[in-house]
Formats: sequence, C-alpha cells, structure tokens
Amino acid sequence: MKNTFLATMTAAVIAMTSLSASAQKNPDVGGAPMYANKTIVENAINSPIHKTLVAAVKAAGLVDTLNSTGPFTVFAPTDDAFAKLPAGTVDILVKPESKDTLVKILTYHVVAGKISSRQLAGMIKKGNGKAELKTVQGGMLSASMSGKSIVLTDAEGGTSTITTADVFQSNGVIHVIDTVLMPN
Repeated sequence: MKNTFLATMTAAVIAMTSLSASAQKNPDVGGAPMYANKTIVENAINSPIHKTLVAAVKAAGLVDTLNSTGPFTVFAPTDDAFAKLPAGTVDILVKPESKDTLVKILTYHVVAGKISSRQLAGMIKKGNGKAELKTVQGGMLSASMSGKSIVLTDAEGGTSTITTADVFQSNGVIHVIDTVLMPN
C-alpha cells in the first residue's frame, strides 16, 4: 500500500514537473527558437518553415493586424503545406489583384482568442468529438481528434493536422499545420 502510494505520488510529481517545464519553453519551429515575448509575426519571420506564410501575410497587408494586441490563435501552414496547392497558386495569390482572396484564405486560419491545444482538446471532448471554431474570416473550422492528434476540417472538407502545438506568443498562440485550409 505504501509503495503504491509512493509510486503514484512520484508519477504525479514527474508529470507536474514535465507540464511546468513545457509551459515555460515554447517548442522550436523548424529548428528555430520561438519566444513567448514576441508577436506572431516576429516569431513567424524567424521560422525557416514559414517563409511562404510570411510573404503571404505581407502581401495581404496583415502584418499590423498580427502584430497587434490580439489575442489570436493562428493555424500556421508550413512552406510544405503551401507546396501542396496546385502549381502556381501561391504566385497568383500574392499578386496585388488577388489580395482579397489572399486575405480571405489567411484570415480563415485565425481564430479570435488564445486557444491552447489542451483547451481545444477539451472543446472537442465537450462537443462529443467535434469542436466548431469561428474564424476571423467569418467561416467555420471543425476540430476533431485522430488518435492523439488534432485535425482541422475546412469548409471544403479538406483536413490539416496540427504538427506543432502551443507555440505561445505575446499576442496569442500558433499551432503549426501541414495543409492550407480553404474557406468556401
């Protein structure tokens, strides 16, 4: 009985220490450190796997918005995610005449508030396996679990998995995703 209690207490202390340590340090993104005292844009600029996203945010004129107080939850597609789009799509989207479409796509990746993966998983559980998120663009994203991964489903039925969660910023949180989400 005493050994079981001791083992349980030891496991609890280790778990609390791990949670505390993970809460203090953001995960690296693409091998680059991310800093909780920097904004979403400041950290994204330093990410070697978000060059396309940063270029798109600049082309869309959203730098000031994503540098503002927020808070925002950003589902940030990687360069590889943008590369999955049909050939030439990104080149077309960053042209001035496509700005409205680009803004619509990028703001579809943003949710008002600061939602951690733990909170999102709780919302999914509370919603019987599904959470609906209203994006800044005005559309809806659906979140569900696939094993231990959080999967987002867009308005067109496409899916994207969070590959790196809980990259906390001074004005919100980034969750790195593997596919660009599309509004209707």
